[in-house]
Amino acid sequence: MDIEKVKSFFDMHAASWDGHQQRNEAVIELILNKSGIRKGSNVLDVACGTGVLIGDYLKLGARVTGIDISAKMTEIAKRKFPGVSFICADAHSFDFAEEYDVIIIYNAFPHFSDPDKLLKNLAAKLKNGGRLTVAHGMSEAALKHHHSGAAREISLELPCKEKLAELMSPYLSVDIMLSDDSMYMVSGIRA
Repeated sequence: MDIEKVKSFFDMHAASWDGHQQRNEAVIELILNKSGIRKGSNVLDVACGTGVLIGDYLKLGARVTGIDISAKMTEIAKRKFPGVSFICADAHSFDFAEEYDVIIIYNAFPHFSDPDKLLKNLAAKLKNGGRLTVAHGMSEAALKHHHSGAAREISLELPCKEKLAELMSPYLSVDIMLSDDSMYMVSGIRA
């Protein structure tokens, strides 16, 4: 997968991104609750886009940093949430200056070309006892269908929950694996 194509795709769609979002509030609430976000949590939102979940984190009293590879997505997120710190960079290799209580990759994992490198880099930036969550607000089948269209060239297939848990296991103690008709979530704790 070509990183420049990924950047271009999301830059091209940034202006209309929010208008195409379909939120399942019950799924989002479950993901946030199971990820352990609470007042005072230091949260890193990976591939934050235009800030789809930033308002949710803030309502829970978290301190938030968003990172996204798309400059145009990041610009929109900064305008929407001026008090939040945003980084325009590649999360595969970015050298984060701080550690986080919670790191979430929501609706974005298939757009990372090297999942192992990503997970290793992010897990290293978790505090001891911190949690990394990969989640999608749709089923594996729905996501596969969704990515068969315009996003085909900038997406890898989402691994089944067991495969993702296996990818995470060198870095995290995986204790949550959910996959049903409405969502997908794999999450683990840094021991």
